[in-house]
Amino acid sequence: MSEPSPDGDVPPRWPSRPQRAVVVSVARAVFIAVGLVAAYYLLPLDDRGAAGTSALLAAGLAAVLLVFGWEVRAIVRSPHPRLKAVEALAATLALFLVLFAGAYYLLDRSAPGSFSEPLTRTDALYFTLTTFSTVGFGDIAARSSTGRVLTMLQMTGGLLLVGVAARVLAGAVQAGLRRRGREPGAGPDSGTDTGTPDQEAGS
Repeated sequence: MSEPSPDGDVPPRWPSRPQRAVVVSVARAVFIAVGLVAAYYLLPLDDRGAAGTSALLAAGLAAVLLVFGWEVRAIVRSPHPRLKAVEALAATLALFLVLFAGAYYLLDRSAPGSFSEPLTRTDALYFTLTTFSTVGFGDIAARSSTGRVLTMLQMTGGLLLVGVAARVLAGAVQAGLRRRGREPGAGPDSGTDTGTPDQEAGS
């Protein structure tokens, strides 16, 4: 508790360590998502043809799996597993969406008419988000077989990301909490590790 100064003013209270961890984690998640979207708009996406687009998509999906696996290990070892899981989900989801947006954009450039209208980068990202969220306004639709196969791949990957990946991340959080000598649910699920020795010492 802050002690009043001699003139009666109470000095400003600095955020506690868990609060700083939350701010840093949220800022990092936003930075990752914004960085990936910025890279999507800034990187040169040349016409690679159907084979080049397929190879790029396969390499990108492999990168998503590698990033996800690395993030799971980081969650288990992190002092704040819940917060690290938020970062992992933001990084994996942003990379997944940007990857398919780039694939749609390249497919439309290499095979015009694959979609119901020509796609700009924004259009491709919009189509990716509406497909992932299952909104499906219908204003942009895949017309070619390749475009429909690519859309089905995104749908399948999205279901796996929401279902399987969420379970894996939850298991990693529990493993991280057990590694720190805590039972999951032993304290309030506030997203921070309340009740830690560091917090108690600073209270």
